[in-house]
Amino acid sequence: MKVFCGRANPTTGSVEWLEEDEHYDYHQEIARSSYADMLHDKDRNMKYYQGIRAAVSRVKDKGQKALVLDIGTGTGLLSMMAVTAGADFCYAIEVFKPMADAAVKIVEKNGFSDKIKIINKHSTEVTIGPGGDMPCRANILITELFDTELIGEGALPSYEHAHRHLVQENCEAVPHRATVYAQLVESRRMWSWNKLFPVRVQTSLGEQVIVPPLELERCPGAPSVYDIQLNQVSPTDFTVLSDVLPMFSVDFSKQVSSSTASHSRQFEPLASGQAQVVLSWWDIEMDPEGKIKCTMAPFWAHSDPEELQWRDHWMQCVYFLPEEEPVVQGSALCLVAHHDDYCVWYSLQRTRCAPSLIGPEKDGRAHPARPVCDCQAHLLWNRPRFGEINDQNRTDQYVQALRTVLKPDSVCLCVSDGSLLSILAHHLGAEQVFTIENSAASHRLMKKIFKANHLEDKINIIEKRPELLTPADLEGKKVSLLLGEPFFTTSLLPWHNLYFWYVRTAVDRHLAPGAVVMPQAASLHMMVVEFRDLWRIRSPCGDCEGFNVHIMDDMIKHALDFRESKEAEPHPLWEYPCRSLSEPQQILTFDFRQPVPPQAICAEGAIELRRPGRSHGAVLWMEYHLTPDSMVSTGLLKPAEDKGYCCWNPHCKQAVYFFNTTLDPRVPPGGPQTVTYTVEFHPHTGDVTMDFTLSGPYSHRRHRKAR
Repeated sequence: MKVFCGRANPTTGSVEWLEEDEHYDYHQEIARSSYADMLHDKDRNMKYYQGIRAAVSRVKDKGQKALVLDIGTGTGLLSMMAVTAGADFCYAIEVFKPMADAAVKIVEKNGFSDKIKIINKHSTEVTIGPGGDMPCRANILITELFDTELIGEGALPSYEHAHRHLVQENCEAVPHRATVYAQLVESRRMWSWNKLFPVRVQTSLGEQVIVPPLELERCPGAPSVYDIQLNQVSPTDFTVLSDVLPMFSVDFSKQVSSSTASHSRQFEPLASGQAQVVLSWWDIEMDPEGKIKCTMAPFWAHSDPEELQWRDHWMQCVYFLPEEEPVVQGSALCLVAHHDDYCVWYSLQRTRCAPSLIGPEKDGRAHPARPVCDCQAHLLWNRPRFGEINDQNRTDQYVQALRTVLKPDSVCLCVSDGSLLSILAHHLGAEQVFTIENSAASHRLMKKIFKANHLEDKINIIEKRPELLTPADLEGKKVSLLLGEPFFTTSLLPWHNLYFWYVRTAVDRHLAPGAVVMPQAASLHMMVVEFRDLWRIRSPCGDCEGFNVHIMDDMIKHALDFRESKEAEPHPLWEYPCRSLSEPQQILTFDFRQPVPPQAICAEGAIELRRPGRSHGAVLWMEYHLTPDSMVSTGLLKPAEDKGYCCWNPHCKQAVYFFNTTLDPRVPPGGPQTVTYTVEFHPHTGDVTMDFTLSGPYSHRRHRKAR
């Protein structure tokens, strides 16, 4: 059986549906899962084990059999902990069949098949009674159904159903309780991820300001949480306006409700400022007394910052208030956390706080609806893209480059999704400006921005694919300046924005003799790095808390060896510190002044590792040469420090190729080595294929293919 999967095509700039092998989704799910990260989370595992031991003991002390229901068992780790702690029997539920099959093997490998039953169903489909999946209700409920937002994976509906149908009243639960915390801050940096700021352009006629439409100003923004590694945000990037506030708790040992609810907390601002952003995280207490706690608190709110556990499967949340509001130090306010069955959002109230509101309405008041973007911008631009557009230094760099190529009679054609380049070109004196917006969303958004800046009759929007462009669309004129950032919403990996090159080729017949293309070229760069923590997401675990999980390691390795799972992984490396072990090296160049060539572009070479360390992988990024004297990097922003620490572009994701052999912590790091590579760009598909060989103690070879 075949399945259809969406994939970005760099040659067309579109997401295309392709037919794949039936195992494609399975391999992608396993290869990109957080299973390895969770198994390496020592703090999580240890706290769960302690909580399970205590829960089993409490049940045994009552003279009862300990019957465990484990929802979302994954590898079966928590069930094996329960049996080891003395549980009489465990019913372990796992809806993902490949994972359930692996759990059966892992449980058998560890000798627990007689005490653990793996049930390959959704928990809401489990039956109780004679002939059912479980003969009776369980008296211990163990789950790990949480994401960074706590409830985003459906924890509340799952608990609600389990208490009604699968577990005894007043059962033991591990974890016993979860509490969500929030802290109100002012942060220009984080607010720039949510709103369009005025953009200043210095021209020969003075300063011009690109203003955002009122509709963007008033839009509550995207409904989704922005989950990040908050520990990598500098304290200088925000001003704390409130103490850490416990917003609401969920007791998992009692009946849980998934109904919409609101919880308010009164506070006095610690400082005056603009309330813009809510930082949020949670902790889980594994026992009723709260002595066994696992927290996601960032370092400044952690009880013991030296004991911070790095993890990527649970991070911290950034929420944006619907609009920024001034607050005055000492003047009481209410912060309100709202949630439905899957999402959390926040609002600020100046009235006296009411008790927590449960259900759709209480005291005649309805719960605010989840924020939904109605301005188009949050649908077109993701959070990093907002930050990129609001980066005034970046804008200034494009302005400086444009000044060197623009002429009074320039006819400009801009090609990038939802870009302000066309406005820059107009303000800098271009005779006529066209911009291609081939999606309805970008077309509507740009119309709003042009109207707000009184440019609707100055810049022509063409809503069609570049290859369908006609002379009539350009009013019979030839393009003397082709512009791109380049940025396209379908791009996932750095080289996906090479779609600009394909556009340049498609519109070649519309270019005037001697037409200028900006950027004039691009180059692909690579550097070998040692990650401080990110390596854990791909590292084999071996034994976890004394249990053999090699089968899971083999399963992930097999998935990573599957064709499409060998693709590069995009990661925002400003969140994941690393050290460079080599100097950055340019490995491919792409000349936009010429059409895409019919033949492949190839390069071979070697990178010497100049610093000792563990070669976890290669990082790749693009640099765009706007003019001979101006370059914009999507990766490294400045040379690495003496010890190799790197500064990455915070608006872009870089491509990471992991060298699997060096990810095993049991393999000792070697000294300086050499990484040889063969790189090939295939113009007919937009694919980049690479082959790496590591010399030295690893003797590692890995083939990678990226689209």
